[in-house]
Amino acid sequence: MNQISNPDKWFVIVNPNAGNGKGKKDWDRISEIFSKEKISIEHHFTEKKGAAKIIAKEAAQNGFRKIVSVGGDGTLNEVVNGIFTQDTCSPAEFTIGLIPVGTGNDWGRMFGIPLMYQGAVAAIRECKVIRHDIGIITYYTGSELHKRYFINIAGLGFEAVVVKKTNKQKDKGRSNQAIYFYNLLTSLLSYKNTEADIIIDGKRTTARVFSINVGNGRYCGGGMRQTPDAMPDDGLLDITVIRDMGKLEIIKSLKLLYDGTILSHPKVDGYRATNLRVESKSLLYAEADGESLGHTPAEFSIIPAGINIVYGTKIIQ
Repeated sequence: MNQISNPDKWFVIVNPNAGNGKGKKDWDRISEIFSKEKISIEHHFTEKKGAAKIIAKEAAQNGFRKIVSVGGDGTLNEVVNGIFTQDTCSPAEFTIGLIPVGTGNDWGRMFGIPLMYQGAVAAIRECKVIRHDIGIITYYTGSELHKRYFINIAGLGFEAVVVKKTNKQKDKGRSNQAIYFYNLLTSLLSYKNTEADIIIDGKRTTARVFSINVGNGRYCGGGMRQTPDAMPDDGLLDITVIRDMGKLEIIKSLKLLYDGTILSHPKVDGYRATNLRVESKSLLYAEADGESLGHTPAEFSIIPAGINIVYGTKIIQ
């Protein structure tokens, strides 16, 4: 293996399309800040969806153990998946930093990672780290079983429908918080709740569900708090099950998703567990960290203290 000569060097993976092209447009400015802060880097641009995973794996093979993701939550998810699918060393040897240039930037909210580039680079220079749990979702695409790692929040049901619509628009170069909210409202018109078997740490219940969210983090969808009490380092997944709500009731309750009180609703159940399995006759579709996946049956588990992450001005307690 080719070991790098400088163990403090950061490998920076840049998604040029993140934030409607901000990754490419702002890279020179970000690179200049790295230089002024005297942070040694090597950088690589992604060229297509999924490339950050491959690049992260190659960086690991070349001896890098410190990686910065310049992009949104999807880019960070790909980097995490690259680290957890490489076989050079344990993922726990890696440290990940983030320069947020996406449209949602939900994961960074939890750790006070500044949206201003100067502040985000300063956080990397200071390199305050915690050990962060990593979630795993297994799911199907047709008859094929797949596995995906996630660092923030994964979901089944309505959230995945909205994410899929939003990602299609992202691929066409249209993406912002207003579009996400528009997709949320319009998806309600045709969405139908689904009966599902929910098995939490071996205990089975059956319910008609609107959505199920599973989180290490608290924020998704540009500030919604689907798993409002999740902790990134407690070794547990927070699970929020929104049961059989009608469309008007959902609209009336949207503010609860943003102010962190969703678990107070009588049709919302919250759990903490290490394993969740969801089975349904009518397929429930899945997403993880804003990336569209397949469908049920799906299973969620956790890797405690799986990776080191750089935090900014705070850690939510």
